[in-house]
Amino acid sequence: MNLVTIRAIVLVLYLGFMLSVGFFQGKKVKSDDDYNIGGRSVPGWVAALSERATAESAFCMVGIPGAAYVTGMASIWMAIGFGLGNILAWVAISHRMQAESEKHEVNTYMDWISKRHTKFGKSLRLIGAFILVFTFLFYIEGQILGGGKTLGSMFGIKMSTGLLITFLIIMPYAVYGGFQSVVYTDVIQALLMIFTLIVTPIIGIFYIKNNPADVQFTSLGAALRSASLMSSTGGLKGLAAGVFIGNSLAWAITYFGGFPPSSIRYMSIKDKASMKTAKTIAIGWASLAYFGAITLGFIGIAIFGPNAFADPETVMPEVIMTIFPTVLGAILVTSAMAGLISTADSMLVLASSEISESIFKPYFVKGEMTREQNLKISRLITVALGLFALGLVYIIPQDLVYNVVGFAWGGLGASFSTLSLLTLFWKDFNAYGAMTAMVVGFVSSVLWYISPLEQIVPAMATGFIFSLISAVIATKLTVHKFDSASMEVNEKSN
Repeated sequence: MNLVTIRAIVLVLYLGFMLSVGFFQGKKVKSDDDYNIGGRSVPGWVAALSERATAESAFCMVGIPGAAYVTGMASIWMAIGFGLGNILAWVAISHRMQAESEKHEVNTYMDWISKRHTKFGKSLRLIGAFILVFTFLFYIEGQILGGGKTLGSMFGIKMSTGLLITFLIIMPYAVYGGFQSVVYTDVIQALLMIFTLIVTPIIGIFYIKNNPADVQFTSLGAALRSASLMSSTGGLKGLAAGVFIGNSLAWAITYFGGFPPSSIRYMSIKDKASMKTAKTIAIGWASLAYFGAITLGFIGIAIFGPNAFADPETVMPEVIMTIFPTVLGAILVTSAMAGLISTADSMLVLASSEISESIFKPYFVKGEMTREQNLKISRLITVALGLFALGLVYIIPQDLVYNVVGFAWGGLGASFSTLSLLTLFWKDFNAYGAMTAMVVGFVSSVLWYISPLEQIVPAMATGFIFSLISAVIATKLTVHKFDSASMEVNEKSN
């Protein structure tokens, strides 16, 4: 039996198992509240592992190792940014969002925002849903792209074929079970990802030590002498080095309430005791996983040399398939699929929930819908969004997961981090400020990203700054216009 056949068998068995878990959990879905947020009764350990599997995505499994392979030690700052952002989010934001969810009985992120800022509740939901769907489609594109690359490395198939297979893997249990299916299948995928990101780098180091014949010493020596690869600032000095570090740390911003898939998992946790468990697990993961991801890139430099791949984002599967036996290697490479499946599924469910709750029901439905009708609509919207994301991969092709996810990540952070932070921590923050934060953040991040200025300072930083400043100004200028009903909601919630 050849290697490709063995890998195919492992992949099919794994995915079959995941689908069975997803469909089993999907049978528990009885309402759109279950479909959207798991009935706000998810155990803490499940929510933590699900949040980590979703937030890591193809970016952490494929993009970060690829970036480390190309940039060397300079990638350490990106890992610090991700780790710091995630830890601060779980420490300062998660329990507040969980309390908000219980208090206001929300089932989507924009549902929470609209109930906290009632003056523009409908408008906030409508515009917020548009921004979420827009950015999520690009994020999902990144996951499909990551899947295509991973399958290409495993089986030597064309990218177009890998993209289609990835899409067919992602859709079934997201459509059937929604959040209830996604959150529990995430747990299994998270455990595989933990092994890949934390244990594999350690084994890789021992592999290099014990198999010197497999190490490209000539190329490695050149890499060790390279100022760009061995410098923590990529060879930059002075102000340029400071800007580089700041740009890398800017990845933390979106974690501050700007990534709705994480926010909805905070909200889904059933009680305070479960929240404590969730924090411990998630913070432990964040403290180790990102550094494991960049270590995989460094191991790739040692084994293959610094310029061995036309596409550097294939370094993770290539490293794993080199240092592990065939079957175990196939299982671990499948963890990359696990990461992207988790994220894509979560975003499909969340986006369909926002469209259903913020657009379809308020503007196209008259009267009450039955639970069965609500579920049917949510599932049809999920299918439509998945097809649109697949089309986006072909219509607007991208080479690197890093770039696609970076654009979507920046757009989310600029649009929603300020909105979440000020809603949670500033009692005077009002509906005018909320609308301004969201619109200015989104528009400025998109315009900045497509301008040459993106090469100097990333949109994920400037968009957040513009959003924060404009939100504060708008709130200060409109305090006298703030209606009493909306003010009452904010005062009671702080």
